[in-house]
Amino acid sequence: MFQNGRSTANRQFVIYVLDKPEQPYFRVGLSVSKKLGKAVVRNRIKRYIRQVFLEMREQIAPGKDYVIIARMPVSEMEYAEVKKSLIHVFRKAGIINK
Repeated sequence: MFQNGRSTANRQFVIYVLDKPEQPYFRVGLSVSKKLGKAVVRNRIKRYIRQVFLEMREQIAPGKDYVIIARMPVSEMEYAEVKKSLIHVFRKAGIINK
């Protein structure tokens, strides 16, 4: 499905973006591997990622599907670090500008 999409990455996250011009909103998929930790840790990471999308929903372009894959260093990060890293990868991918 994401063969037509594009991916961007930094050390903590990989983000796949697929254009869906007919869609009036954006959708987010999360992938947090069991390698990152037990369920408690994985769920915390997913909560952090969802919260960043919630806080930045005004700046994120609609009409796209995003898949976020968390990498190893994320399991030891606090919310502020996760947000900073996600914003970095958003800018790199051209999802937000600032």
